[in-house]
Amino acid sequence: MATTTHEAGTSIGQYLIQRLQDYGIADVFGIPGDYVLSFYTMLEASPLNAIGCTREDCAGFAADAYARVRGMGALCVTYCVGGLSVCNSVAGAFAEKSPVVMITGSPGMRERIHNPLLHHMVRNFRTQYEVFEKLCIAGSELNDASTAFREIDRVLAACQRYKRPVYLELPRDMVHMTPDAPPPAAIAEPTSDQRALAEVVDEAARKIEQAKQPVLLLGVEVHRFGLQDLALQLAEQAGLPMAATMLGKGVVGEKHPLYMGLYEGALGREEVTRYVEASDCVVMLGTFMTDINLGIYTAELNIGDCIYATSEQLRVRHHHYHDVRLQDFLTGLTRRKWKRAHPQPPAPTDWQPEPYQMAAEDRIKITRLMRRLDEQLDDGTIVIADIGDALFASTELTTHGRTEFISPAYYTSMGFATPAALGAKIARPDARVVAIVGDGAFQMTGMELSTLVRRGLPVIVIVLNNGGYGTERLLHPGDYEFNEIHSWQYHKLPEVLGGGRGFEARTEGEFDAALTAAWNATEGPSLIHVHLDPSDCSRALDRLASMMSHTVVQK
Repeated sequence: MATTTHEAGTSIGQYLIQRLQDYGIADVFGIPGDYVLSFYTMLEASPLNAIGCTREDCAGFAADAYARVRGMGALCVTYCVGGLSVCNSVAGAFAEKSPVVMITGSPGMRERIHNPLLHHMVRNFRTQYEVFEKLCIAGSELNDASTAFREIDRVLAACQRYKRPVYLELPRDMVHMTPDAPPPAAIAEPTSDQRALAEVVDEAARKIEQAKQPVLLLGVEVHRFGLQDLALQLAEQAGLPMAATMLGKGVVGEKHPLYMGLYEGALGREEVTRYVEASDCVVMLGTFMTDINLGIYTAELNIGDCIYATSEQLRVRHHHYHDVRLQDFLTGLTRRKWKRAHPQPPAPTDWQPEPYQMAAEDRIKITRLMRRLDEQLDDGTIVIADIGDALFASTELTTHGRTEFISPAYYTSMGFATPAALGAKIARPDARVVAIVGDGAFQMTGMELSTLVRRGLPVIVIVLNNGGYGTERLLHPGDYEFNEIHSWQYHKLPEVLGGGRGFEARTEGEFDAALTAAWNATEGPSLIHVHLDPSDCSRALDRLASMMSHTVVQK
C-alpha cells in the first residue's frame, strides 16, 4: 500500500501531487486549459514531469502505455473539451485493466452560483463526471475541502487494487484550498478469506496433480498484478507447459523452455492449439475470455476441465470461490509439494523462429518484415503494435523479456501505437521502443511524433502503408472506396516536424538498411515508411478474415 506523511498547510493540489508520487508516478501526460492552469502551474513547480501532447486522446494512450510499463499512469486535461476528448482512451484502459489516473479541472465552486452558462459546459456541471462514472472504477469531485484528502486516497487505492482507470475532478478554486482536517486514516488492504483460500488451493492442486496433460494459460492480469515470478515458479515446480493469450503476449519471456506460444484457437499455431485443447486441466491465470483471445470463438475449451483464476473471480470446474486474491491463490500453489500422478506428455516448446535470409531485391512483405525485425529484438526492446495486421503479424515476434509487447488487443482502438510509444519511452528511458502501425491508424494520431521530436526520444515508428484499411478489406471483400485512404509521404514527416530521421522501404534490402540505421540513431525518432502490396497480409489475419467474414458481412 502506498503511504505518505501529511504536513500541516498542504493544499489539495499539493496533496494530490504527493500521492501520485507515492504510487510511483513520475510523469503526467496531457494538455493544459484554463480550468486546469492553476494545477498545471503547481505541477510544473513539483518533481512531477508534465508531458504536453498534441491531443487529449494521445495523452490518454500515452498514460495507458506508461501504466502498463511502470505500474500506474496519469493524465491531466481541462474540463469537457479536454475530458470528453479522452473518453476513448480511458475506455480502452478500463477494458484492458490499465491503471490510469485521469485528473481534470473544472469551473470553480463559486463560479457555479445561479448556474451560469460557462464555456466548455455541457448540459450541467456534472455531465463530465457522470460520463466518466461509466468509464472508471472509481471517481470523485474534489469539491469539499474536509473530505478531499480522504477521497484522493480512496480513488487512488481503487486504481491500484483493481488496475483500472479512476477519475479525479478538481474545481479550479479548490486547487490551493488547505483543508482544516486531520490526516486521513490509511485504507486497509483487502485480504483473502483464509478458509476459502486453503480450500481452493487444495482443490486446484489436486486437479492439476491428477491431470494427464495440464497446461498454464497466462493472461494479461499476470502482468498487471506483477505475478510473473509466481507464475513461472508454479510452472517450473509442477512441470507445466505455458501458453499465453494474445492480450497476454509477452507476460513472460517467450524463450523460456516451458513456453509453447500463443493460444488463439484456430488462429494460432496448430500444434499449440491441439495441445491446449487436448488438456484435461487448463489453468487459466489472469485470462479474460474475449473474442480475440478465444480466436473469434474458435477455441474449444471445456469449462469442466478449467481452473479459472482472475482478480475478479475464481472457479475450479463449476465450484466458485469468493474473497480470494489472485496473488494469494498463486502463492498457495507455489508452496505445494507437487506429486504428479502422470508424466507430462511432450509439449511443443522447442519451437524456433523461422530463419531469415534476406532477399534484398524482393518486394517487402509483412511476414518477411516481421522476420527481419525479430532478428533485431533484444532484452531491452519494447514492441508496441497497433490494431490490424500490425498486431496480427506482430504475434510472430519473439518477446525476450517480460512486459515487452504492448497492444490494445481487446478494446482494439486504432491509433494507439504512436502515442503509446511516447508513454513507454518516458516510463522506461533505457528501453528501445518500436511502434508498428498501419497507415490508417497512423493518420489518426501520428502527429504525436511531434512530441517525440520535441523531446529527442529515439523511438522507431514503422508505418505499414497498404493504402487503406487492410483488415476491413479482407473482412468485407470488394472494391469499396470507404476502405481506401489518401497516401502520405510519411518518411518526410521528420523533415516537416524539424527533427528525427525518415526512411522509405519497398524491398527487403531497403527495409534492412532502414532498420539498421534507425536502430543506431540516438538523436531523435526514426520513421520507416514501408510500402506494402494492398493484398499482402499475415498468416494470422488471413485465417481471421476467413472466419469473420461470414459474420461481419450480412448476406
